[in-house]
Amino acid sequence: GYLLAGVIVGPWSLAVIGEVEQIMHVAEFGVILLLFVIGLELRPRRLWALRKAIFGFGSAQVLVCAALLTVFSVLTGLSTTAAVVAGLVLALSSTAFALQLIAERGEMTTRWGRAAFGTLLFQDLAVVPLLALLPLLGPQAGAQGVTWSGVLLPVAVLLLVIFAGRFVLRQVLRVAARSHVREILTATALLVAFGTAFLLEAAGLSMALGAFIAGVLLADSEFRHQLEADIEPFKGLLLGLFFISVGMSLNLGLLTSDAASVVLLVCGIVAIKLAALFALGRWHGLDARESIKLGIALSQGGEFAFVLFTVAVAAGVMSVAQVELHSVAVSLSMVVTPLLFIAYDRCSVQSQ
Repeated sequence: GYLLAGVIVGPWSLAVIGEVEQIMHVAEFGVILLLFVIGLELRPRRLWALRKAIFGFGSAQVLVCAALLTVFSVLTGLSTTAAVVAGLVLALSSTAFALQLIAERGEMTTRWGRAAFGTLLFQDLAVVPLLALLPLLGPQAGAQGVTWSGVLLPVAVLLLVIFAGRFVLRQVLRVAARSHVREILTATALLVAFGTAFLLEAAGLSMALGAFIAGVLLADSEFRHQLEADIEPFKGLLLGLFFISVGMSLNLGLLTSDAASVVLLVCGIVAIKLAALFALGRWHGLDARESIKLGIALSQGGEFAFVLFTVAVAAGVMSVAQVELHSVAVSLSMVVTPLLFIAYDRCSVQSQ
């Protein structure tokens, strides 16, 4: 519904709203709050228990999907370098779409739900090295290099947030709670989520990762349930706006001018990722039904694709036309995900 609403009011339909990029920047705060709330529900011990899903299954998913999508991109006519970039970027899934769908289905604590969450968390971590790698693949790569400060600063900030944040964040919330004014505690909760996100972004890391870490650090605190209740309305509104902005970003003009290429790319992304995740799920010990649901949940392209493709154009790795085509395909692959779940649920009901 949100996606369809975005298509209707977007610049390629009724053109009620034209500045899609500005709206998407605001709507991304919904993804940040989603990760913050998920962090609140995930105590550090549970996160440690997910280490195999994050670094084992997550890394396997990115590598396998990237390799298969690179081959597919070469077959569709991209150069080797552009195909490698496209494969790496398209291997990432949408945190907002996948987690929202899993949460709505009430399957976040299932084995396949935990595997999906661990994979998405690893993908958020993988965005950082990808942002550093893309410029090195361009024609001007010889003039650039990876500096020690560019590597050590994000690591230092991350460790500082993890070890010092647990004490500092709780103290800040305790001071706010002493006022006995609910609005002040709500504002402080938003400050904690966004402040940690912006701090990690300034260090070159993902904002979503920063919000998630802040949530985990507060998962054992006495404010956990209050924070969830206060954040929930903002999260719901901003996530709805995020899905609407994705619908608005669909380039319907490209759909009419080069429909065959768009359809081929969307089908390739979804089919390859679904098949690879099904095989990896079975290898991970999931049964067939869980593996299918895992494949559907992570079969789309991710919101980070829009950022990474922009960097690829700036580095001269991909052309503007190639990025526009792939961006439309990523958006449409998000549209396909809930439709696949609807089809799966109907098939499951009929088979019972």
